[in-house]
Amino acid sequence: IDVITDNSDIVEDLDLKLKLQKLQEYLKDTLTPRELTIIRLRYGLDGRAELPQREVARKLKISRSYVSRIEKKALEK
Repeated sequence: IDVITDNSDIVEDLDLKLKLQKLQEYLKDTLTPRELTIIRLRYGLDGRAELPQREVARKLKISRSYVSRIEKKALEK
């Protein structure tokens, strides 16, 4: 008896990769370099782990409240 394989995982993975590529392009075209860095660190883009605002602030040597303001502005864009 023939076995029919389920390729839904492959299709979903490909769809996710394409959507992430489009998102990366949009972010790069829309945000400033600093905003882009903060969004990537906060939300774990590019295969990184998500970081809390405090860790992003420490890494960038800025205050947590400044990270919060930049993040909010970037998300509004």
